Amino acid sequence: MRTYYVYILLCADQSYYIGVTNNLGRRFIEHATSRNPGSYTSSRLPVMVVYAEQFSNPFPAILREKQLKKWTRKKKEALISGKLDELRSLSKKKNFNRKPVTE
Repeated sequence: MRTYYVYILLCADQSYYIGVTNNLGRRFIEHATSRNPGSYTSSRLPVMVVYAEQFSNPFPAILREKQLKKWTRKKKEALISGKLDELRSLSKKKNFNRKPVTE
């Protein structure tokens, strides 16, 4: 059975890169050695793996990658630091007391 990983890299410019792979070690080396010169991480070296999740099926891994890419920086940082109890409060939509639209 193959294993898939969703991972978060912290780049030198303090940005996050999120990806999915079936070989985390190999993929990290590709990022760290700038194997793909035009890639996001190639101009932001060095990089460090700060978070990874394992999956046994590629489809949930891809869905998770897409989900994490939509998250705010604060939400990603709560996940990375293991503050899972904060994720819900960071997900709540803010009520800006908008007036109802009338026509």
